[in-house]
Amino acid sequence: MHTVVVGTSGVTASDVLAVARESARIELSGEAVAALAAAREIVEALAAKPEPVYGVSTGFGALASRHISPELRAQLQRNIVRSRAAGMGPRVEREVVRALMFLRLKTVCSGHTGVRPEVAQTMADILNAGITPVVHEYGSLGCSGDLAPLSHCALTLMGEGDAEGPDGVVRPAGELLAEAGITPVELREKEGLALLNGTDGMLGMLVMALADLETLYKSADVTAALSLEALLGTDKVLAPELHAIRPHPGQSASAANMLAVLKGSELTGHHQDGAPRVQDAYSVRCAPQVAGAGRDTLAHARTVAERELASAVDNPVVLPDGRVESNGNFHGAPVAYVLDFLAIAAADLGSIAERRTDRLLDKNRSHGLPPFLADDAGVDSGLMIAQYTQAALVSEMKRLAVPASADSIPSAAMQEDHVSMGWSAARKLRTSVDNLTRIVAIELYAATRAIELREGLTPAPASRAVIDAVRAAGVQGPGPDRFLAPDLAAADAFVRAGGVVAAVEPVTGPLA
Repeated sequence: MHTVVVGTSGVTASDVLAVARESARIELSGEAVAALAAAREIVEALAAKPEPVYGVSTGFGALASRHISPELRAQLQRNIVRSRAAGMGPRVEREVVRALMFLRLKTVCSGHTGVRPEVAQTMADILNAGITPVVHEYGSLGCSGDLAPLSHCALTLMGEGDAEGPDGVVRPAGELLAEAGITPVELREKEGLALLNGTDGMLGMLVMALADLETLYKSADVTAALSLEALLGTDKVLAPELHAIRPHPGQSASAANMLAVLKGSELTGHHQDGAPRVQDAYSVRCAPQVAGAGRDTLAHARTVAERELASAVDNPVVLPDGRVESNGNFHGAPVAYVLDFLAIAAADLGSIAERRTDRLLDKNRSHGLPPFLADDAGVDSGLMIAQYTQAALVSEMKRLAVPASADSIPSAAMQEDHVSMGWSAARKLRTSVDNLTRIVAIELYAATRAIELREGLTPAPASRAVIDAVRAAGVQGPGPDRFLAPDLAAADAFVRAGGVVAAVEPVTGPLA
């Protein structure tokens, strides 16, 4: 099993994916353990002084003015976790919770939080044991960190609340820890607070969305090329010299991918009844411009994620000179903005894909294809309702593109009077990514069928490879009407697993 070593300088996106999705094992570096111990010494020295220090010997948020006596500080740390473990709604996915916990561990190991080494080790042990705290959909405003989600994770660390075991069964966390030989943590000064103050949930979901969207954007370039081919469109608009004079890197990459897929096609440039088409419709001709703009948005979001992965997000933070200082680094705005940007770009990519699918199904715009790609139009309805489904998905994506980060709602008696809503932005982006996968799958289903209906013309070798692969995956080709849902589900699974890119690249070489 792959092992991820957590040091003091942050982690990589591939580390997050390995822990969240592949259950990679976690180890703490010697450097991290030393940094944890050094920062803890600073916190304990401050705790022994009579002067109040926020998070060490005071209450929290709007209650920060109260000085807490030493005998009540352990209770204070337990209480902050218990009181903030107030999430409601459905459980969030296992991979999200694992990313959330791992990223909190990343910050703890930075040496800026003042948490004891044994607390960090217990966090790693819980992840390594396959124990996943029950975290709920609602409870984070994306400021002061993802408070409720992180609190539910910290509750498991204390042996309280519910968690899912490695067998997938939800049980009391204390039982699961005991079976794994893990001793619950008795939190001390600042430790409860340090486990809660981070952008870890929204960041984890951003990292996973970036990985999924990278594959989806390549897949969408392929399906756009297949649709262009099925519509007898021209590939001249993909020429690199045309994209060089508008030098957006994403646009050039998408055009190059489409051109590579279409190499050797006998369908491009043919026109019904020999009537030349001066221009293809925007949904075909402008595919690289739309997908390319989304790719450039991905690049910006990746930069933000990399910065956040290298950050220590906590309040207060322990500085090397011995100060413990309050700050606002837990505010989720940088992450929330790019989560919303990605939802906007994904919605537009879904929208243009749906327009190409609709064109393939319309006999007045498909340049000789049968109505709805039906076997016997009138008796058969073909893919008419598959496009309805695609349209419904696009419509929902448009609603999900409304930015969460433009909203704010005050909390904590107006102490926390401006929040990022980054967790909400991340949650809706996950739905958008799921919907986009289905939309691309429906375009793939329609375009491959349409190409096979172009009798007498040979598709590009890369197109043929995709058609063969999708048929081998259980997605049936042209024919009389049948129960469509299983075909669409198989196409969705094919796209979701990266099958489109895997089928094409042996022919085209690596896509950009």
